[in-house]
Amino acid sequence: MEFFVEFDTQVPDATPESEVSDRARAEAAAAAELAAEGHLVRLWRPAVSGKVVGLYRAESAPQLDGLLRALPMAGWMRVTVTPLEAHPNDPADRAGRSARRQESGVGNQLPEPRLDQIWRLEATLGDALDVGDTTEGHRRIVPLTAGTFSGPELSGKLVPGASADWQIILADGTALGDIRYTLQTGAGALLYVQSRSIRHGTTEVLARLGRGEDVDASEYTFRTATQIETAAPELGWLNKGVFVSVGGRQAGRVVYETYLVA
Repeated sequence: MEFFVEFDTQVPDATPESEVSDRARAEAAAAAELAAEGHLVRLWRPAVSGKVVGLYRAESAPQLDGLLRALPMAGWMRVTVTPLEAHPNDPADRAGRSARRQESGVGNQLPEPRLDQIWRLEATLGDALDVGDTTEGHRRIVPLTAGTFSGPELSGKLVPGASADWQIILADGTALGDIRYTLQTGAGALLYVQSRSIRHGTTEVLARLGRGEDVDASEYTFRTATQIETAAPELGWLNKGVFVSVGGRQAGRVVYETYLVA
């Protein structure tokens, strides 16, 4: 435990100077011994008062009381002890925790993630089904009718009839997507892909996208958090991956580049 201790020393009147000097030397020696034992951490003399304050460590308040009563000048001092508790914002405490983690072999440095591209999907779009204003917002369903994908390890085609983007369009034109599509690899494995997306930009750019115009992807933001499911044993790593995608909306089609966060 740590304690904040205040010492108010009052030397009795008519005390010989020799006794004061002797006790002061003995007090200094006792302080050095307490410091060596780890009980005395710091001592200060505030500029605005004659008191001395210190930071002490002890197993308990009774142990500290015994240590202070044994000081050579204890009979001349009025002592106030305040037990201390750790504060979550204490920088020394954070540094100590970091040092303890390093001593225990647990480092504080986490690995930096990297992005490995899995595929680029280019898909054509059918006519949007405008559901209208619902409790969630303006609902549109945009079918993905055909497409192909390719990447370093995977390639294949989009399965029509099992792929669409269930969109909510906000008042400012921002599109929130629930994109679900099915892919089939060249080896015949089926991949079910679900992405939660957001597409936003300036009012003018979003209006052009809403009209189905071909807008460069650098003029707006289109990102997704993606999850992939498959029953193919050789592609089981897809079930355990964390994926993100970058999207681009073009006239009559959409492009998704999907990355594994490694």
